[in-house]
Amino acid sequence: MKNLGFSWFFCLMIWVSLNCLVSCQKPGVVNVGAVFTFDSVIGRVAKAAMEAAISDINATPTILNETRLNLIKADANCNAFLGSIEAYQVIEREVVAFIGPQSSSIAHMISEIANGLQVPLVSYAATDPSLSAKQFPFFVRTVQSDSYQMNAMASLVDFYGWKEVIAIYVDNDYGRNGISALNDELNRRMAKAFYKLPLPVRFTQHDIVAVLNQSRLLGPRVYIVHVDPDPGLRIFATAEKLQMMSSNYVWFATDWLSATIDSFAPMNRTALSVLQGVVGLRQHIPESNQTKNFLSRWKKMQQQGLVKSELNTYGLCAYDTVWTVARSIDKFIDDGNNFTFSLSVKLNDSKTTQMHLGKLKVFDGGAILLDDILNTSFSGLTGPVRFNSDRNIVTSGYDVINIDKMAVHIVGFWSNTFGFSVSPPETLQGTKNRHSEIEQKLGKVAWPGGKTKQPRGWVIADDERPLRIGVPYRASFVDFVTKLNGSHKIAGYCIDVFTEALKFVPYNVPYKFELFGDGQSNPNYGQLVQRVADDVFDAAVGDIAIVKNRTKVVDFSQPYITTGLVIVAPIHNTKSSAWVFLKPFTADMWCMTAGGFFIIAFVIWILEHRVNDAFRGPPRRQLVTMFMFSFSTLFKTNQEVTVSTLGRLVMVVWLFLLMVITSSYTANLTSILTVQQLSSPITGVESLIGNSWPIGYQVGSFAYGYLSDNLNIQRSRLVKLHSPEEYETALRLGPDNGGVAAIVDELSYVELFLSKRTDFGIIGQPFTKSGWGFAFQRDSPLAVDMSTAILKLSETGKLQEIHAKWFCKMGCPGERRGKSEPNQLHLVSFWGLYLLCGLITLVALLIFILRMVRQYARYRRRQLKLCRPSSSVQTTTRCSQVLFNFFDFIDEKEEAIKKMFMQCEINPVPETPTSTTSTAT
Repeated sequence: MKNLGFSWFFCLMIWVSLNCLVSCQKPGVVNVGAVFTFDSVIGRVAKAAMEAAISDINATPTILNETRLNLIKADANCNAFLGSIEAYQVIEREVVAFIGPQSSSIAHMISEIANGLQVPLVSYAATDPSLSAKQFPFFVRTVQSDSYQMNAMASLVDFYGWKEVIAIYVDNDYGRNGISALNDELNRRMAKAFYKLPLPVRFTQHDIVAVLNQSRLLGPRVYIVHVDPDPGLRIFATAEKLQMMSSNYVWFATDWLSATIDSFAPMNRTALSVLQGVVGLRQHIPESNQTKNFLSRWKKMQQQGLVKSELNTYGLCAYDTVWTVARSIDKFIDDGNNFTFSLSVKLNDSKTTQMHLGKLKVFDGGAILLDDILNTSFSGLTGPVRFNSDRNIVTSGYDVINIDKMAVHIVGFWSNTFGFSVSPPETLQGTKNRHSEIEQKLGKVAWPGGKTKQPRGWVIADDERPLRIGVPYRASFVDFVTKLNGSHKIAGYCIDVFTEALKFVPYNVPYKFELFGDGQSNPNYGQLVQRVADDVFDAAVGDIAIVKNRTKVVDFSQPYITTGLVIVAPIHNTKSSAWVFLKPFTADMWCMTAGGFFIIAFVIWILEHRVNDAFRGPPRRQLVTMFMFSFSTLFKTNQEVTVSTLGRLVMVVWLFLLMVITSSYTANLTSILTVQQLSSPITGVESLIGNSWPIGYQVGSFAYGYLSDNLNIQRSRLVKLHSPEEYETALRLGPDNGGVAAIVDELSYVELFLSKRTDFGIIGQPFTKSGWGFAFQRDSPLAVDMSTAILKLSETGKLQEIHAKWFCKMGCPGERRGKSEPNQLHLVSFWGLYLLCGLITLVALLIFILRMVRQYARYRRRQLKLCRPSSSVQTTTRCSQVLFNFFDFIDEKEEAIKKMFMQCEINPVPETPTSTTSTAT
């Protein structure tokens, strides 16, 4: 019994030892599969790079010691079906990992196989962003997804300020999904238009020509080409033949272009001539000694005839991919894991046995090896190799390249962290990573045509597709726009403004006018604008009012004429009266003014008579001078001047009064002569709304909608009118005879209507503010350029000349406003001024009289004292004549009075008897 137990223990120890020996023994060979297209731009480079990597790995004792890495290659022949078959054949040889494929379409199918058999699939070229880790958990990429590249491409478009682009792409998973990612990135940057033009997978010259010709019908001239690597550069060669590589175009290319031209041998560099001005992206490879050494080695391989292609970035990625898998396998083995495979129950059921899938086995350690791959971190030819959470390699970004004069120039770099810079991203490490704090900069770019000036990047139209401009076919008010009789020519004020404004647009705009309407009645302008929004027309030119609901669907240019809704009603003219000049003053005002002239004439005569020779002479002459002087002050033509101080004082006040009176009279008379009175009770829009009178409007105008929707006027009150003749008839009939009380229309139409009719006028002011402009599709750059052109037309005076040409043939129509007649000027408005003038005149007159009384009294005293007056009888007799003597005294000149004083002092009168004197008297 004891021996039996010992035997069992000994057998157990032998079994454990054998198992440990088996488990610790490293495999001699580990198979790794590689499915790719041998004869392709990427495949030729990748094949040699992977073989070089296998050789280096097997020759390095520090990795996979005692284990040789065997690369089993299979040609996919650029075919998803054939690639899948090759993948099945490779996986039957118990490979522990797949490398490749380069095609995103093949990668989708092989990823399904890798998921089912739990074999990690590591791709160095499948950039389709839809190859996600969630859908394909065993798919790993050592190249960045196109979602990252399209972020760079969209940033490049946004850097130069373009908002409209055309994408030409190959119609497979790689092309569609890449362009979809680009569309998302452009939308984030508020791009306005993104046109997608697909090419067949195996496109021909005919396909390229068809797509490029189709693109010419579109407005943008910024192209983004996203296709498979093409050694023939057929798209650009065809574009050059179609003259689409000129300075009007912009061409961007994703990294397929850099992979293609980097693979060209030096003798094939002449093919770059068709790429003049093209800007592309290339995966950024940091400079390192390791990379330089490999490039030197590649040159030797070329010399030995082992390689026929130049090295591109995908070759470097393929080399690092093999090393990534090798390091993961090494860690897998070092961790004590075995490469074991087991049959899948699902592949051996009754439904699949007939498909001969029994040889396919599931890799038991696939999940562990996948984790080892994702945790790999080393420095490779492409820089640091490590993976992010999306199982994509963390890259340094992209080089921005520019082809100029058959040479490739690096004009800058882009990374998701720093944006654009002229320094490599690795040199910016440690700086702040916010784009707003790093100056976005690129070097000088040579664009197509060899010019360094940035192209505009779009065209409004060309000769093959001229701008479709809708023009209203008016039946009335044809001076604004209409078709000329007997020809297809369209003319009018609006057309002249448009054609003159186009001369200030800095590029050629081919166009053709298309009439909108039947010419029998005015078209609906709202429908015309909607045609522009619906892309039936590219623009609309005419008398189109800029109103709120229209601005929601189209863009308008700067208004070229200001307008608004006004009310037109019958008026009568008051300036035909022969006595209109009497209207400014009331009767009492006229009387007071006339009385003032007489009073001033009399006062000035009194004040100036003794001292001014002009106011002396025969009575008739004095009378004429007095009144002529007074009335001549009204016109400032009087030749006589005042001499006395009091006379001058009175004249200053009187002239001030005249200045105020004449100014007021002139202003009031001017107003009366230029203003009409209403012959209808309508005084404004409020009275129009508050009554039930019928209102006329022009057919096709927005006035109908405004009156009914905004002013809530019953639609039954609105009467449609078609022409100025109907306007006149309806207004003359009036609301009681089947006509209208007023018409509501835009000011520009009304001015033209009134220019030939004087019996009607505008009531009040415009109650809406708007203007006429040209309508364009939303975000059309021509709308901005035409606005600038209209402003230039206005500054140069050309806009006014066009207006005068059409509407001032018989004198420009002035605005005739229907307002109440201004009030006459009443005396009460000037009584203060008249009172002031009267008081000063009265004071001056009193001062003069008092002065004369004093002077006369002094004269009499001097005369009585020096001349010895006679008896009391004589004195009594003289007192009866004092008044006459006083007036005689006043009538004498001032100089005569002075002489009289002097004469009394020098020659006194001798004494005489009283009786004698009495008898003499």
